[in-house]
Amino acid sequence: MLKLNVGFSRKLGEANYGSRGASINVEVEVDSGLIGDADRLKDRIRQLFALAKGSVDEELAGKSHNGNGANGKTSDNGNGRRRDGTRRATASQIRAIHAIVDRQRLDLTAVLHERYGINDPTELSITEASELIDSIKNAGNGTGGKR
Repeated sequence: MLKLNVGFSRKLGEANYGSRGASINVEVEVDSGLIGDADRLKDRIRQLFALAKGSVDEELAGKSHNGNGANGKTSDNGNGRRRDGTRRATASQIRAIHAIVDRQRLDLTAVLHERYGINDPTELSITEASELIDSIKNAGNGTGGKR
């Protein structure tokens, strides 16, 4: 068997310098015989890419949003708390994260996606934001943390 992994990500700008984004990675196993048939392999990749792109477009258009958050743990229940009961990161924490990331030239979206499976720091809990601030501040004190 052969594994194919196709991903798509899109970010949209919003009013007041805001933005929102969505991303998806789809991994499937296909017959290893496709290696010898480049045209069929490319067709399968195009199909997966179209599926991923369509899903992201639907998510950003609000057509597939069910209110539970993409990973089931980041939705807000309307009172400033995430579904897991923790409070959202404070505005001061978000500003601090942006300042540290800018100073250290880190890719914030990549850091958030890798560590928490999210793309926006406003989706962090207050505890996660605190841990992230400590982590990226400490990363800048050594040789790591730079792009």
